[in-house]
Amino acid sequence: MKQLVKFSTSVSIALMMCITATVAHAQQVLDRVAVIVDDGVILESQIEQLIKQVKQSENFSSANAPSDKVLRTQATERLIQQELQLQMAERMGIEVSEAQLDQAISRIAQDRGMSVDELRENTINSGQSWPAFREQIKTEIITSQVERAAVQRRVSVTPQEVENLVNLIEQNDASPTEYRLRQILIGVDSDAPNEKQEAAKRRAQAVIDRLEEGEDFSQLAIRSSSGSNALDGGDLGWMTENSMPTLFAEVVKGKSKGEIIGPIRSGVGFHILQVADKRGEQVVEVQEVKARHILIKPSVILSDNKAKEMLAQFREQILSGEKTFAELAKEHSADPGSASRGGDLGWSRPDRYAEEFKQRVSTLEKGVISEPFRTQFGWHIVEVTDRRTLDATQESKRDKAYQMLFSRKYREEVDTWRQEMRDRAYVRVVAK
Repeated sequence: MKQLVKFSTSVSIALMMCITATVAHAQQVLDRVAVIVDDGVILESQIEQLIKQVKQSENFSSANAPSDKVLRTQATERLIQQELQLQMAERMGIEVSEAQLDQAISRIAQDRGMSVDELRENTINSGQSWPAFREQIKTEIITSQVERAAVQRRVSVTPQEVENLVNLIEQNDASPTEYRLRQILIGVDSDAPNEKQEAAKRRAQAVIDRLEEGEDFSQLAIRSSSGSNALDGGDLGWMTENSMPTLFAEVVKGKSKGEIIGPIRSGVGFHILQVADKRGEQVVEVQEVKARHILIKPSVILSDNKAKEMLAQFREQILSGEKTFAELAKEHSADPGSASRGGDLGWSRPDRYAEEFKQRVSTLEKGVISEPFRTQFGWHIVEVTDRRTLDATQESKRDKAYQMLFSRKYREEVDTWRQEMRDRAYVRVVAK
């Protein structure tokens, strides 16, 4: 009898070990390495999760959905670009603190007209965990910072270019029209063999034929485009003729809503455009704020929490009358440009500050000292000492001209930068 019990126990243990090994093997299969990208990897679960998100997005229609194979190719390419940018961010030392991430999520919730708790609940109900959502937002912040840092260095706008554009704007009394464009890019290098270029051109024409037959542009973009915005239905956002790439401006001008344009040849392939919408110029009133701040920068010696605590103490000292704002700024602020002036930043438009700082000075009441908050520069407290509406017509025109020129050059440069980064990378798809 004892031998029978002993035998039964051994069988149970063996079965449990077998089941455990099977489960472990299944987990390994789910999270296997799908792509090697330089010093990093992309897991199978990452690809599956991105495909799931795309299928749940408003741009995706199950009735006219691309094949899973096409979706996988697009998702894999986006994750390769993301991994390359994250590796670049690590080399550049770009990091996002928990405080910055909390502020970004608060803005997302505010933009959606809900509280952070409601956003968390909606996220979980959609099937995504809250930690995964936070990590996704963190990744988006880091990759956007990397892109800006890398591409901005490649873009140059001269004062003469700005003045020339200002003169053109002044000669045109009519409000400039804004276009919301969608794009399908059939990628092919300009130095590719003729047969490849001809094949790409035929593919582009085939896409146009299908659009003219009534197929949905967004769905075709997801299925066919090699552009970085393919999974967004090819949406390029709102642009004027002066802010869109020159190549586009030449053919978009005067086109009506819904019109299809192309194929247009560029150095990266054949572009097919759709005018998704049009609108007139929006008038913006220019306001300025006069503010002062104290900046504390975290370091190896000074932790992030300690920097925040220091500013909270400074705020209490100012509110109690123990110290003045100017005294503390001169003694402690890490911003040399304003510290000697008691933290005074002078008059400025809020949109010239970092996003978090802009939000504070835009919403603070005059004379109120903010709670400590984080930007990429460190921890701040800020006080708005005055506000004014300024007639800055000429300055506004120059700023607008500069932004138009910069936006145009940036859009032209960003795809080239991404392609160069991709071409330099070691990428190997691991066979299943």
